[in-house]
Amino acid sequence: MYFVVIGVLLLVMKVAEFGVVAEWSWWGILSPFAAAVVWWAWADATGYTKRREMDKMDARQAKRRQENLAKLGMDERGRRGKRR
Repeated sequence: MYFVVIGVLLLVMKVAEFGVVAEWSWWGILSPFAAAVVWWAWADATGYTKRREMDKMDARQAKRRQENLAKLGMDERGRRGKRR
């Protein structure tokens, strides 16, 4: 995502002829987009994105379990608290 944002900023600066970026070659301006494509290909090929997605899902499930146990008056091991 960072590569795309940087690429868009450089592209806007090149088209608007702003600063030293106006003098850069188009290869330098478009290189962040190529880097984004390489990053996404690597992340998909190695399973990086799927692992992060699964970690987020596991964290949401654990949080939901903790909230439900707290509402039932139980600890994290599923034991009921002491009655008074």
